[in-house]
Amino acid sequence: MPATIVVGTQWGDEGKGKVIDWLAEKTDLVARFGGGDNAGHTVTVAGERYALHLVPSGILYPGKLCLMGGGMVINPASLLAEMDHLAARGVDVFPERLKLSVKAHLILPYHIALDGAQEAGRGRQALGTTKRGIGPAYSDKSARVGLRAGAMHDPEGFSEKVYQATEDKNAVLTGVYGQSALDAKAVAAQFHDYARRLAPYLADVSLLVSQALAAGQRLLCVGAQGTLLDLDHGTYPFVTSSAPTVGGALLGLGFGPHYVDQVVGLVKAYTTRVGAGPFVTELLDETGDRLRGTGAEPWDEFGTTTGRPRRCGWLDAVILRYAARVNGLTHAALTKLDILGSLETIKIAVAYDYQGQRLEHLPLDAEVLAACQPIYEELPGWSEDISGARAFGELPRAARRYVERVEELLGVPILLIGVGSGREQTIAR
Repeated sequence: MPATIVVGTQWGDEGKGKVIDWLAEKTDLVARFGGGDNAGHTVTVAGERYALHLVPSGILYPGKLCLMGGGMVINPASLLAEMDHLAARGVDVFPERLKLSVKAHLILPYHIALDGAQEAGRGRQALGTTKRGIGPAYSDKSARVGLRAGAMHDPEGFSEKVYQATEDKNAVLTGVYGQSALDAKAVAAQFHDYARRLAPYLADVSLLVSQALAAGQRLLCVGAQGTLLDLDHGTYPFVTSSAPTVGGALLGLGFGPHYVDQVVGLVKAYTTRVGAGPFVTELLDETGDRLRGTGAEPWDEFGTTTGRPRRCGWLDAVILRYAARVNGLTHAALTKLDILGSLETIKIAVAYDYQGQRLEHLPLDAEVLAACQPIYEELPGWSEDISGARAFGELPRAARRYVERVEELLGVPILLIGVGSGREQTIAR
């Protein structure tokens, strides 16, 4: 059973890049299954920081095969810019190492324009999207009018399709939203060039995955965002447009569940989210500001892709239990434990209070969730710097107790503990 699926248990930004990088060392293939360049993974190797948005972080291991699955939406301009940046830093991104599924859908300029226009039209009910065209691209996929990456095999024919699609969307941009029309000829010419460059990377990723699994190779499946942003299982409507939960890996990469032997849930030692929507444990005080940092600290709670400041709060065990159930977690990885150092007391929300009623399970109605108050359990903090710890026993007693309590509340064993941003700052249990 050679497949591991990594999912976020909160609203994303759980530090997946670091854990994926750690797990990737012992795998043969690393495959991203969903989302687009609205999210990012940050990895620090030998003191160098890499911010990845589309390319799986396994690319930082020489010789590792990395795949971008059919569940993704790809902005060719963003992908090529990321590839060029990696190549300039000495990372091998040749077609032999990086494959793009022919089934992945493409983000075009009109998707980005529509995203901005739609978000502006929502006014005070704005969802807080990244305005990168993710939602409109997935909408076109569902409406069966999207353009898939496989069309780039024929740059000439592809550019004609881009031209016609842009003209069609111009009618919506100008007639519905009062926006300026895009230059369809210029867009078509630009995407002709993208197709010429990306055509060698196109592949049937589902077939590659199936062949590798049948041969006994180890597959690491990675997503973006987290469980609470899942289109079906998240805090709707304040969600993303894809499936960051475990089922998204099977859909996005095209293989069966009998190959899966591990589902690892990423848990940040506190909670953050970006954008609008209910957040029961949010801290609008000095502690929240401290967890966020100023942008200069190593943890930098500012979006890898957008730079937006993240909303910060105490750990929420209610959503962790929900994520464990929805994803069928077998293990967990606790990240950024070092950030909690020097706090005299640390809180964990173990339940919610809703109009005098104690809730143990996550309410699925966003209005109910917004009216909930956290019921906290307090644990003692620690003052020691734990960034140099390399074994569980080297952690202060209070830090060990915090890990054990999170494990108890989550209901699955914690496999890894992150105590810093570096690749080596990981405790394996």
